[in-house]
Amino acid sequence: MLFRDRTDAGSRLADEFAAGDLVDPIVLGLPRGGIPVGFEVARRIGAPLDVFVVRKVGAPHHPEYGIGAVAEGGTVVADRAALDALGLDEASFAALVARERDEVRRRVRRYRAGRPLPELRGRDVVLVDDGLATGVTAEAALRDLRRSAARSVILAVPVCARDTVTRLRAIADEVVCVQSPGDFGAVGRWYDTFDQTTDDQVVALLARSGATGTVKPSLLVEHALVVPQDDDVSVHADLTVPEHAIGVAVFAHGSGSSRRSSRNRRVATHLQAGGIATLLLDLLTEDEELADRRGARTRFDIGLLARRLERAIDWVAEQPETGDLPIGCFGASTGAAAALVAAAHRPDRVAAVVSRGGRPDLGGEYLGSVRAPTLLIVGGADREVLDLNRWAADRLGAPHRIEVVPGATHLFEEPGALETVADLAGRWFAAHLQAGVRP
Repeated sequence: MLFRDRTDAGSRLADEFAAGDLVDPIVLGLPRGGIPVGFEVARRIGAPLDVFVVRKVGAPHHPEYGIGAVAEGGTVVADRAALDALGLDEASFAALVARERDEVRRRVRRYRAGRPLPELRGRDVVLVDDGLATGVTAEAALRDLRRSAARSVILAVPVCARDTVTRLRAIADEVVCVQSPGDFGAVGRWYDTFDQTTDDQVVALLARSGATGTVKPSLLVEHALVVPQDDDVSVHADLTVPEHAIGVAVFAHGSGSSRRSSRNRRVATHLQAGGIATLLLDLLTEDEELADRRGARTRFDIGLLARRLERAIDWVAEQPETGDLPIGCFGASTGAAAALVAAAHRPDRVAAVVSRGGRPDLGGEYLGSVRAPTLLIVGGADREVLDLNRWAADRLGAPHRIEVVPGATHLFEEPGALETVADLAGRWFAAHLQAGVRP
C-alpha cells in the first residue's frame, strides 16, 4: 500500500482510531514529517495538535545513520550495537548528543515561540510520525513522555518496520500502525510524494490547529472540582462559566471517558462560545470506572447514574456562580437515559435535555414523566440506535424532536458530523433554557 502524501497517510491513520473515545486526547507530532500527518489525525479525532521535539544523533561523517536520539525533556537513547561497531566511546557520543541538544532547543523556540509543552497529566497522548525504520527517535520520545504522568502514550504511524513495531510495543501503551512490512527499506518508499517538510510548514500547521501563540487563547477559565453525592462519595467535574451566561448544561456520560470525553468537550466549547456554562461530570468514581471497564455493568445502572446526576443538578442550583441559571442536561450513551430520568425527577430544575447518540430507551417508565423539551440527535448510519430513539420518542411526555445527522455513525466521527451536533445542541439550549424553568 502506498500513501499519496502525508495528508493521505494522516487520514488513513486516523481511521485506526474509530473504536471509541480517547480520554482528553492530545496529538503530538514529531517534527518535521510527523506534523502534517498529526494534523490530519488531530482534526479527525477532535484533539489539539502540538509538537514534541526529538533529534536523531547521527554517526560521525554519516549523519543519516542514526546511532541514538535526544528528546526535548532530556531523555537520551543510544544504539549500543552501533556505538560498538563504530568504536565510539561515551565521551565521543556525549559530544554528538550535546550538538543535537542545541538543535532541539532551537526547534522548540522556533515551533512553540516560548510556549511550554501542554499539560499531559491524565491525558491520552498520541505521538505521531510519518514512518519509522529503526524508530530510535520515537523510542526517545516515548521514554520521555512516559515521565509525564499521561494516562497513556500511544504511538501512531502510517508505516513502520515490523521489528520496530515489536520493540516499541514494549515501551508504548499501544502502537497504532496502518501497515508494518517485513521488507521495509526507507520511509519514503511508501509514499508517492515525500517532499521534505520545512520549519515554516510546521509553524503554519501548528497555527492552523490553534497550537501556537498566533491564535488568541480562550478567556474562559475551567475549574476542576468535586461534587458530593448522597452515597458518601464525591465525583469529579469541570465547570466553565462564560460572562453573562444564559444557562448551564450539565453533561452526563455513562462510560469511562466521562468528563474527559473529547467529543463532549468539543460540544462544550461550542456551547460556551454561545454563552452557556458547562459542567462536565464524572458519574462514576475512579474505582467504579475501573470495575466498569472490566465488566461494562455500571454504565447500564441507570438508577445510579440518574441519582448522581440529580445530585449534581442540585449542586449547580446551590452555587453562587450558577444558582440563578436555568439548567439543561446533555446526555451521551447511557448518560442520555440518566438525563431523562433526572429530568423526570427534577421538573422544577431541568429546563431542557439533549441526547447525542444516546440510549433514551433505557429511561423506561420515566419517559412519560419528562416535561423538559428534549432533542434526540442520532447518526443516520447508526440504525439500531435510531430505532431505539424513535421508540423512546413515542413515549416521551415532553415536547421533543429527533434530528438525524445524515451519514453519521454512532461516534459522529465523520467530517462535520460533530460540528452539526454542537450546533443543534447550542440552538436547542439557547431556545429552551431562556424560556424554561429556573432553579
